[in-house]
Amino acid sequence: MVKVIRVHRPGGPEVLLLEDVELPAPGPGEAQLRHHAIGVNYIDIYRRTGAYPVEFPFVPGHEGAGEVIAVGEGVEDFQPGDRVAYVGALGGYSEARNISAASLVHLPKSFTYATGAVMMLKGLTAQYLLRRTFRVKKGHRVLVHAGAGGVGHLLCQWASALGAKVIATVGSEEKAKIAREAGAKHVILYREDDFVQRVREITKGRLCDVVYDGVGAATFPGSLDCLAPFGMFVSFGSASGPAPAFDLGLLAQKGSLYATRPSLFTHIAERRVYEEMTEDMERAVKHGHLTFDVAARFPLEEAAKVHAALEARQTVGSIVLTP
Repeated sequence: MVKVIRVHRPGGPEVLLLEDVELPAPGPGEAQLRHHAIGVNYIDIYRRTGAYPVEFPFVPGHEGAGEVIAVGEGVEDFQPGDRVAYVGALGGYSEARNISAASLVHLPKSFTYATGAVMMLKGLTAQYLLRRTFRVKKGHRVLVHAGAGGVGHLLCQWASALGAKVIATVGSEEKAKIAREAGAKHVILYREDDFVQRVREITKGRLCDVVYDGVGAATFPGSLDCLAPFGMFVSFGSASGPAPAFDLGLLAQKGSLYATRPSLFTHIAERRVYEEMTEDMERAVKHGHLTFDVAARFPLEEAAKVHAALEARQTVGSIVLTP
Protein backbone atom coordinates (compact mmCIF):
# COMPACT_ATOMS: atom_id res chain seq x y z
CA MET A 1 0.00 0.00 0.00
CA VAL A 2 1.13 3.55 -0.71
CA LYS A 3 -0.25 6.87 0.45
CA VAL A 4 -1.72 9.17 -2.20
CA ILE A 5 -3.76 12.34 -2.35
CA ARG A 6 -6.97 11.53 -4.22
CA VAL A 7 -9.82 13.71 -5.50
CA HIS A 8 -13.30 12.18 -5.80
CA ARG A 9 -15.24 15.27 -6.90
CA PRO A 10 -14.47 18.78 -8.12
CA GLY A 11 -14.19 21.41 -5.42
CA GLY A 12 -11.95 23.44 -3.14
CA PRO A 13 -8.76 22.33 -1.38
CA GLU A 14 -10.86 20.28 1.06
CA VAL A 15 -11.48 17.63 -1.63
CA LEU A 16 -7.79 16.63 -1.51
CA LEU A 17 -7.93 13.46 0.61
CA LEU A 18 -5.03 11.37 1.92
CA GLU A 19 -5.74 7.70 1.19
CA ASP A 20 -4.00 4.32 1.04
CA VAL A 21 -4.07 2.51 -2.32
CA GLU A 22 -2.61 -0.69 -3.70
CA LEU A 23 0.22 -0.13 -6.19
CA PRO A 24 0.46 -2.93 -8.78
CA ALA A 25 3.66 -4.00 -10.52
CA PRO A 26 4.59 -1.79 -13.48
CA GLY A 27 3.04 -2.84 -16.77
CA PRO A 28 4.71 -3.09 -20.19
CA GLY A 29 6.54 0.14 -21.01
CA GLU A 30 6.14 1.44 -17.44
CA ALA A 31 8.54 2.19 -14.63
CA GLN A 32 7.74 2.27 -10.95
CA LEU A 33 9.39 5.01 -8.95
CA ARG A 34 9.54 6.08 -5.34
CA HIS A 35 9.04 9.83 -5.09
CA HIS A 36 11.58 11.93 -3.24
CA ALA A 37 9.91 15.21 -4.24
CA ILE A 38 6.68 16.18 -6.03
CA GLY A 39 6.11 19.41 -7.93
CA VAL A 40 3.04 21.58 -7.27
CA ASN A 41 1.62 23.62 -10.15
CA TYR A 42 -1.40 25.72 -10.94
CA ILE A 43 -2.59 23.10 -13.41
CA ASP A 44 -3.19 20.88 -10.35
CA ILE A 45 -5.80 23.39 -9.20
CA TYR A 46 -7.41 23.48 -12.64
CA ARG A 47 -7.70 19.67 -12.48
CA ARG A 48 -9.07 19.70 -8.92
CA THR A 49 -11.78 22.26 -9.66
CA GLY A 50 -12.80 20.64 -12.94
CA ALA A 51 -11.69 23.66 -15.00
CA TYR A 52 -9.54 21.21 -16.96
CA PRO A 53 -11.56 18.04 -17.61
CA VAL A 54 -10.47 14.91 -15.79
CA GLU A 55 -12.08 11.63 -14.82
CA PHE A 56 -12.82 11.28 -11.11
CA PRO A 57 -11.44 9.95 -8.85
CA PHE A 58 -7.87 10.86 -9.67
CA VAL A 59 -4.49 11.57 -8.08
CA PRO A 60 -3.25 15.08 -8.96
CA GLY A 61 0.28 16.00 -9.97
CA HIS A 62 2.05 16.06 -13.31
CA GLU A 63 5.70 16.22 -12.22
CA GLY A 64 8.06 14.73 -9.72
CA ALA A 65 11.46 13.18 -9.13
CA GLY A 66 12.61 10.03 -7.45
CA GLU A 67 14.28 6.66 -7.78
CA VAL A 68 13.26 3.86 -10.12
CA ILE A 69 12.42 0.76 -8.06
CA ALA A 70 11.08 -1.56 -10.81
CA VAL A 71 10.52 -1.61 -14.57
CA GLY A 72 7.99 -3.34 -16.74
CA GLU A 73 8.44 -5.42 -19.87
CA GLY A 74 10.16 -3.64 -22.75
CA VAL A 75 11.77 -0.86 -20.71
CA GLU A 76 15.43 -0.63 -21.67
CA ASP A 77 16.52 2.95 -20.97
CA PHE A 78 15.88 2.83 -17.23
CA GLN A 79 16.66 0.38 -14.44
CA PRO A 80 16.17 0.13 -10.69
CA GLY A 81 18.33 2.63 -8.85
CA ASP A 82 18.23 5.30 -11.57
CA ARG A 83 17.58 8.87 -10.45
CA VAL A 84 14.81 10.30 -12.64
CA ALA A 85 12.48 13.24 -13.10
CA TYR A 86 9.36 13.55 -15.21
CA VAL A 87 6.46 15.56 -16.46
CA GLY A 88 3.62 13.35 -17.53
CA ALA A 89 0.27 11.81 -16.72
CA LEU A 90 -1.61 12.49 -13.49
CA GLY A 91 -0.56 10.59 -10.38
CA GLY A 92 2.21 12.68 -8.87
CA TYR A 93 0.76 13.31 -5.39
CA SER A 94 1.87 9.91 -4.14
CA GLU A 95 4.60 8.10 -2.23
CA ALA A 96 5.23 5.91 -5.27
CA ARG A 97 3.67 5.45 -8.69
CA ASN A 98 3.80 3.71 -12.05
CA ILE A 99 4.40 5.90 -15.10
CA SER A 100 5.21 5.45 -18.76
CA ALA A 101 8.98 5.22 -19.10
CA ALA A 102 8.67 7.56 -22.09
CA SER A 103 7.84 10.34 -19.61
CA LEU A 104 11.05 9.92 -17.63
CA VAL A 105 14.40 11.64 -18.05
CA HIS A 106 17.62 10.83 -16.23
CA LEU A 107 18.28 13.35 -13.48
CA PRO A 108 21.87 14.66 -13.59
CA LYS A 109 23.86 13.97 -10.43
CA SER A 110 24.36 17.71 -9.96
CA PHE A 111 20.58 18.22 -9.64
CA THR A 112 18.78 17.52 -6.36
CA TYR A 113 15.51 15.61 -6.32
CA ALA A 114 13.73 18.81 -5.28
CA THR A 115 15.15 20.61 -8.32
CA GLY A 116 14.12 17.71 -10.52
CA ALA A 117 10.59 17.85 -9.13
CA VAL A 118 10.07 21.53 -9.93
CA MET A 119 12.08 21.95 -13.12
CA MET A 120 10.17 19.74 -15.50
CA LEU A 121 6.73 21.31 -15.90
CA LYS A 122 7.65 24.92 -15.19
CA GLY A 123 11.10 24.71 -16.76
CA LEU A 124 9.90 23.07 -19.95
CA THR A 125 7.01 25.54 -20.07
CA ALA A 126 9.54 28.38 -19.97
CA GLN A 127 11.53 26.57 -22.66
CA TYR A 128 8.71 26.22 -25.15
CA LEU A 129 7.46 29.75 -24.46
CA LEU A 130 10.84 31.42 -24.96
CA ARG A 131 12.45 29.09 -27.48
CA ARG A 132 9.63 27.60 -29.53
CA THR A 133 6.44 29.68 -29.28
CA PHE A 134 8.21 33.04 -29.69
CA ARG A 135 11.97 32.79 -30.03
CA VAL A 136 13.21 35.57 -27.78
CA LYS A 137 16.41 37.28 -28.88
CA LYS A 138 18.60 40.16 -27.79
CA GLY A 139 16.78 43.47 -27.89
CA HIS A 140 13.24 42.10 -27.75
CA ARG A 141 10.89 43.88 -25.36
CA VAL A 142 9.10 41.25 -23.28
CA LEU A 143 6.20 41.65 -20.84
CA VAL A 144 5.84 38.89 -18.25
CA HIS A 145 2.73 38.86 -16.08
CA ALA A 146 3.11 37.44 -12.55
CA GLY A 147 6.87 37.83 -12.79
CA ALA A 148 7.49 36.40 -9.31
CA GLY A 149 5.39 33.26 -9.86
CA GLY A 150 6.68 29.81 -10.69
CA VAL A 151 6.83 30.18 -14.48
CA GLY A 152 7.00 33.99 -14.52
CA HIS A 153 10.15 33.97 -12.41
CA LEU A 154 11.83 31.59 -14.87
CA LEU A 155 10.72 33.67 -17.85
CA CYS A 156 12.29 36.77 -16.32
CA GLN A 157 15.57 34.92 -15.73
CA TRP A 158 15.90 33.23 -19.08
CA ALA A 159 14.58 36.08 -21.25
CA SER A 160 16.97 38.46 -19.54
CA ALA A 161 19.87 36.05 -20.11
CA LEU A 162 18.89 35.93 -23.80
CA GLY A 163 19.33 39.71 -23.96
CA ALA A 164 15.68 40.77 -23.86
CA LYS A 165 14.45 43.83 -22.01
CA VAL A 166 12.04 42.34 -19.51
CA ILE A 167 9.07 44.15 -17.96
CA ALA A 168 7.24 42.22 -15.23
CA THR A 169 3.94 42.78 -13.42
CA VAL A 170 3.63 41.70 -9.79
CA GLY A 171 1.23 42.20 -6.90
CA SER A 172 3.50 43.41 -4.09
CA GLU A 173 6.82 45.05 -3.27
CA GLU A 174 8.11 41.70 -2.00
CA LYS A 175 7.35 40.11 -5.35
CA ALA A 176 8.77 43.13 -7.18
CA LYS A 177 12.13 42.46 -5.52
CA ILE A 178 12.01 38.83 -6.64
CA ALA A 179 11.23 39.78 -10.24
CA ARG A 180 14.05 42.34 -10.30
CA GLU A 181 16.52 39.83 -8.92
CA ALA A 182 15.37 37.42 -11.64
CA GLY A 183 16.32 39.94 -14.32
CA ALA A 184 13.29 42.15 -14.90
CA LYS A 185 14.54 45.62 -15.88
CA HIS A 186 11.21 47.23 -14.99
CA VAL A 187 8.56 46.01 -12.54
CA ILE A 188 4.95 47.19 -12.42
CA LEU A 189 2.79 46.86 -9.31
CA TYR A 190 -0.48 46.05 -11.04
CA ARG A 191 -2.60 46.78 -7.96
CA GLU A 192 -1.28 50.35 -7.85
CA ASP A 193 -0.64 51.23 -11.49
CA ASP A 194 -2.36 50.76 -14.83
CA PHE A 195 0.04 48.26 -16.38
CA VAL A 196 -0.88 49.26 -19.94
CA GLN A 197 -0.06 52.90 -19.29
CA ARG A 198 3.16 51.97 -17.51
CA VAL A 199 4.27 49.78 -20.41
CA ARG A 200 3.68 52.71 -22.78
CA GLU A 201 5.78 54.96 -20.54
CA ILE A 202 8.59 52.43 -20.05
CA THR A 203 8.90 51.64 -23.76
CA LYS A 204 8.35 55.26 -24.83
CA GLY A 205 5.37 54.15 -26.88
CA ARG A 206 7.16 51.36 -28.75
CA LEU A 207 5.34 48.66 -26.74
CA CYS A 208 6.38 44.99 -26.56
CA ASP A 209 7.27 42.27 -29.03
CA VAL A 210 5.65 39.55 -26.92
CA VAL A 211 3.45 39.28 -23.84
CA TYR A 212 3.53 36.12 -21.74
CA ASP A 213 0.23 35.92 -19.87
CA GLY A 214 -0.47 33.18 -17.34
CA VAL A 215 -3.03 35.29 -15.47
CA GLY A 216 -5.98 35.34 -17.86
CA ALA A 217 -9.15 37.31 -17.21
CA ALA A 218 -7.59 40.04 -15.05
CA THR A 219 -5.01 40.99 -17.68
CA PHE A 220 -7.14 40.69 -20.83
CA PRO A 221 -7.56 42.59 -23.09
CA GLY A 222 -4.96 44.89 -21.54
CA SER A 223 -2.21 42.52 -22.65
CA LEU A 224 -3.11 43.20 -26.30
CA ASP A 225 -2.70 46.94 -25.71
CA CYS A 226 0.89 46.33 -24.62
CA LEU A 227 1.90 44.84 -27.97
CA ALA A 228 3.61 46.60 -30.86
CA PRO A 229 2.31 45.89 -34.39
CA PHE A 230 2.87 42.22 -35.31
CA GLY A 231 3.52 41.39 -31.65
CA MET A 232 2.52 38.08 -30.12
CA PHE A 233 0.09 37.51 -27.26
CA VAL A 234 0.95 34.20 -25.59
CA SER A 235 -1.71 32.94 -23.17
CA PHE A 236 -0.43 29.96 -21.19
CA GLY A 237 -2.58 30.00 -18.06
CA SER A 238 -5.60 31.51 -16.32
CA ALA A 239 -4.77 32.03 -12.65
CA SER A 240 -7.49 34.73 -12.39
CA GLY A 241 -9.96 32.82 -14.57
CA PRO A 242 -9.98 32.22 -18.33
CA ALA A 243 -9.68 35.15 -20.69
CA PRO A 244 -13.03 35.76 -22.40
CA ALA A 245 -13.70 34.79 -25.99
CA PHE A 246 -13.09 37.66 -28.39
CA ASP A 247 -13.60 38.63 -32.01
CA LEU A 248 -10.48 37.87 -34.04
CA GLY A 249 -10.94 41.26 -35.67
CA LEU A 250 -9.61 42.73 -32.44
CA LEU A 251 -6.14 41.48 -33.39
CA ALA A 252 -6.29 43.47 -36.62
CA GLN A 253 -7.53 46.59 -34.86
CA LYS A 254 -4.66 46.50 -32.38
CA GLY A 255 -1.87 46.10 -34.92
CA SER A 256 -2.10 42.83 -36.86
CA LEU A 257 -1.25 40.91 -33.71
CA TYR A 258 -0.69 37.22 -33.27
CA ALA A 259 -2.32 35.24 -30.45
CA THR A 260 -1.67 31.68 -29.34
CA ARG A 261 -2.67 29.32 -26.53
CA PRO A 262 0.02 26.61 -26.51
CA SER A 263 0.22 23.53 -24.31
CA LEU A 264 3.32 21.87 -22.91
CA PHE A 265 1.93 18.40 -23.52
CA THR A 266 1.61 19.08 -27.25
CA HIS A 267 5.22 20.20 -27.39
CA ILE A 268 6.59 17.16 -25.56
CA ALA A 269 4.37 14.57 -27.27
CA GLU A 270 7.30 13.39 -29.40
CA ARG A 271 10.08 11.77 -27.35
CA ARG A 272 12.88 13.30 -29.45
CA VAL A 273 11.51 16.81 -28.95
CA TYR A 274 10.97 16.14 -25.23
CA GLU A 275 14.63 15.18 -24.88
CA GLU A 276 15.85 18.17 -26.91
CA MET A 277 13.78 20.58 -24.83
CA THR A 278 15.03 19.03 -21.59
CA GLU A 279 18.65 19.24 -22.75
CA ASP A 280 18.19 22.90 -23.71
CA MET A 281 16.73 23.63 -20.27
CA GLU A 282 19.55 21.79 -18.52
CA ARG A 283 22.13 23.78 -20.51
CA ALA A 284 20.45 26.98 -19.38
CA VAL A 285 20.80 25.80 -15.78
CA LYS A 286 24.46 24.88 -16.20
CA HIS A 287 25.19 28.29 -17.80
CA GLY A 288 23.49 30.05 -14.91
CA HIS A 289 20.65 31.39 -17.05
CA LEU A 290 18.03 29.49 -15.11
CA THR A 291 17.78 28.59 -11.44
CA PHE A 292 15.18 26.47 -9.70
CA ASP A 293 15.01 27.64 -6.12
CA VAL A 294 12.58 25.65 -4.02
CA ALA A 295 10.81 28.26 -1.92
CA ALA A 296 8.97 25.85 0.39
CA ARG A 297 8.53 22.16 1.16
CA PHE A 298 5.45 20.59 2.69
CA PRO A 299 4.55 17.02 3.65
CA LEU A 300 2.32 15.24 1.15
CA GLU A 301 -0.57 15.27 3.63
CA GLU A 302 -0.59 19.08 3.62
CA ALA A 303 -1.48 19.32 -0.09
CA ALA A 304 -4.78 21.09 0.71
CA LYS A 305 -2.95 23.80 2.66
CA VAL A 306 -0.59 24.33 -0.28
CA HIS A 307 -3.46 24.58 -2.78
CA ALA A 308 -5.24 27.17 -0.63
CA ALA A 309 -2.13 29.34 -0.45
CA LEU A 310 -1.46 28.97 -4.18
CA GLU A 311 -5.02 29.99 -5.10
CA ALA A 312 -4.80 33.00 -2.78
CA ARG A 313 -1.61 34.02 -4.63
CA GLN A 314 0.27 33.93 -1.33
CA THR A 315 3.12 31.78 -2.61
CA VAL A 316 6.41 32.82 -4.17
CA GLY A 317 8.57 30.55 -6.30
CA SER A 318 8.39 26.78 -6.48
CA ILE A 319 6.84 24.44 -3.91
CA VAL A 320 7.41 20.73 -3.43
CA LEU A 321 5.53 18.06 -1.55
CA THR A 322 7.60 15.38 0.17
CA PRO A 323 6.25 11.89 0.87
